[in-house]
This record gives sequence, C-alpha cells and structure tokens, in this order.
Amino acid sequence: MAGKLYIVATPIGNLEDITLRAIDVLQTVEVIACEDTRKTGFLLSRILPININTINTVNNSMKARLISYYEQNESQKMPEIINALKNGLNVALVSDAGTPTISDPGFKLVRECIKEGIKVESIPGPSAAISALVSSGLPTDKFFFVGYLPKKEGKRKKLLTDLSSIVQTIKLTLIIFESPYRLIKTLNNLMEIFGDINIVIARELTKVHEEIYREKISESLKHFSKTTPKGEFVILLNTNI
Repeated sequence: MAGKLYIVATPIGNLEDITLRAIDVLQTVEVIACEDTRKTGFLLSRILPININTINTVNNSMKARLISYYEQNESQKMPEIINALKNGLNVALVSDAGTPTISDPGFKLVRECIKEGIKVESIPGPSAAISALVSSGLPTDKFFFVGYLPKKEGKRKKLLTDLSSIVQTIKLTLIIFESPYRLIKTLNNLMEIFGDINIVIARELTKVHEEIYREKISESLKHFSKTTPKGEFVILLNTNI
C-alpha cells in the first residue's frame, strides 16, 4: 500500500504558530522533503522533543529522514520521493517557511502523486500572503496573489501593466512577494503603472521586527531609500478604495 504525501505548513517567523497537526505529522512520517535540511532541522529541534544531532536516525521521538528538495534539484529528487511513497513510506513536504508550493517548489511533486494515485493531504497553517492580507485593511473578498514578480524589468513591467486592468475591472486586492534587493525597483514600477496610490507593505511578519506600512508609494520610496530594505516583503494594493 502506498504512503501519503502531507503538505505541511510551517511558521513564517514565530515558532509558536506551528499547529498540533503539523507537529504530529512531522513526528510520525518516515521522510521529510525540505528546501534546506539545516533550517528544517533547526525547526524540528525546537518543536519536537529530539536532539538535532540525531535527526537523521531512527529514535523514539523522531524517525524521519530529511531529503533536500528545492527548485534546482526538483527533477532529480522527485523520483526518489515518489519511490518512497510507492514503497509505503509517508512523506511530509515542507518549505523553509509558510505553506509549501506557494511561491516555492512542490506543485510538480503534488501533480505527480495525483497522477500515480498517491494520496495527498494538506496540513494547513501559516501563510505570509494571507497574514498580510487580513492585517492590511484592504478588501479581502476578492484578491489576486501574484507571488514574486519577474526579475527582468521588462517582463516585470509588462506583467504589472496587464494586472492593472484586472485590478481595476474586478476591483480586487493585489498581493505581491518581493525580496529586499528588488523592493525599490518594484515600487518604482508600481508608481509608473498605478500612480502614487496608497499601498500596504508588510515586512518580517510574525517576527520580532514585524512592520506594516500603510502609505503612498512615494512615501515608501522615500523611507526605503533612506533605510536599506531587510527581510521579506509583501506588497498589497487596491485601486478601488
């Protein structure tokens, strides 16, 4: 009998956000597929009663084997994971933070499991996009999650231009992930395409230095031009309020 693939959400910052179901699954599966074995190992050492030095061994508290699974090795590692599932092992898929497959690798593995008739179960939990949305003060009834924008400016501006008509027509809230290295460029692109509208920028959600800015794009540009952006950012906008 084949095992089951569990898609397990993990904290985006505050470790106390781990769910009881997530702990139970991570403690009982035979394999954990993770982006970075060191980061997942640290998480497991904090939430489970184990010694981090024995994570890859079988013991009373933790029996899972960690497999490194990220975008660059996805095609090489997927057969190994599918084979483990076919041999009856249960596998947990986790990302470094948040819900797996959301702007992270994993959907190809899920798709392959479905194709092979392997059961897939979601263990819901933290999500930076949803946490930012509900804290933003922007409409939440209709939203469009973009994830990370293209790195090349031409493609980035083209996508934002295409999205601008959708945002205005359907009257939805747009959610964008951005790295600190491209934040200023993206804000400039937003200013060019949407004008100097009010936006929300959420930074380091659930962490000690969490910040949420609710201001015009020009004000955000002024602020982050003086202070080097650090951490992970979620940008939200709605042109209809």
